[in-house]
Amino acid sequence: MELLPRDQIAFQRMLDTIRRNYERFGFLPVETPVMELSEVLLTKSGGETERQVYFVQSTGALGKAAQGEGDGLPELALRFDLTVPLARYVAEHEHDLAFPFRRYQMQRVYRGERAQRGRFREFYQCDIDVVGKDSLSTRFDAEIPAVIHAVFSELAIGRFTIQLNNRKLMRGFFEAQGVVDPDLQARVLREVDKLDKRGADYVRETLTGDGFGLSPESVAAILAFVGIRSTSHADALARLDALDPSNGALQEGVAELREVLELVRALGVPESDYALNFSIARGLDYYTGTVYETTLDDYPQIGSICSGGRYENLASHYTKSKLPGVGISIGLTRLFWQLREAGLVKTADSSVQVLVTQMDAESLPHCLSLARELRDAGLNTEVVMEPSKLARQFKYADKAGIRFVTVLGADEIGKGTVTVKDLRRADQFEVARAELAQALRVELAQPDMEARA
Repeated sequence: MELLPRDQIAFQRMLDTIRRNYERFGFLPVETPVMELSEVLLTKSGGETERQVYFVQSTGALGKAAQGEGDGLPELALRFDLTVPLARYVAEHEHDLAFPFRRYQMQRVYRGERAQRGRFREFYQCDIDVVGKDSLSTRFDAEIPAVIHAVFSELAIGRFTIQLNNRKLMRGFFEAQGVVDPDLQARVLREVDKLDKRGADYVRETLTGDGFGLSPESVAAILAFVGIRSTSHADALARLDALDPSNGALQEGVAELREVLELVRALGVPESDYALNFSIARGLDYYTGTVYETTLDDYPQIGSICSGGRYENLASHYTKSKLPGVGISIGLTRLFWQLREAGLVKTADSSVQVLVTQMDAESLPHCLSLARELRDAGLNTEVVMEPSKLARQFKYADKAGIRFVTVLGADEIGKGTVTVKDLRRADQFEVARAELAQALRVELAQPDMEARA
């Protein structure tokens, strides 16, 4: 995704907001190489993922190895998500990490997606995970919605709902419907996960057709079950209480969801912002407990803007240690594109706060000196290095999104003042040069709707 500078600034500020909130909850930064051993990346994936992986070629030793020359190098590939690299990272550094390990990672990933609007082959993911050693309390599952709520509240992109479910609860219900085989359950879950995108008729036809063969009665019960949504905290608890108490797996999921719901409320998340949704399954098979999806209330067509869940053992392919965890991911590149298309993010002002104009060549030393004073005071400042008509300089500042323009002509130099034009408020004022930086800081601190005193 290529952006013009002011859109790039808006994107960068979203990244900063996400990072700031991740750190507020005690998550620590991690970065991993863009290239991993292909055998590591493909360990937990099937042929579908392999078709999307970009393999790295080399004209050096790897190229010679392909021709039967030299010792060769391990085959490398570009990471397609941040979870597999995290598994390798935790396994490799297990003895140096403090558990539970709370990590955030905000980096680009690469997938061979089919080119289409809003789908990018290079995109940012913003992940958090809590990884335990041997065990991890369900209480951490409740903390994740609190992080999600903090992030999207500050991003201010509209009302949203954090939807929760539990894979154990779903598996227990499926067992009661005669869907006992774990492989069949996983396949049914993948189809149920398509409900919002493909519709009930598609899911019903698939589950009763070849490859599944479920009875119409079982499918009807499954569709009724996954259609359950809660409308309040009390309604969520009541719906859990109404489920079959004789099914052990189902009740284990009920107990975990009940604990999560109570702690989510204790963490201060408003009950209007979270709900049970029994259709949330998440397509990845390694989720074993709580699962999450977050959607914008007024823009359901955008789909999930943040998703994830609980998994039993992150790094089973790389270490004998049991490393359970829970986490979520925000696909920020696609989200930003969708929000911009929906008009929910605006082009940002420039990161340059002040443009120092130049009246003529004789005034340049004064302009450069003024710019140094403003930068020393912490204000991002650009200087017009070649004199031109003031109207042209103002037009440049307006197009570039620079809010304040200073004029330092002969009159101002003689009086020791600076004329300032605020392009956002179409306002102009004169201030003593020694007081300029403080005056601009005051202006920048005021909400946009306030008029300058």
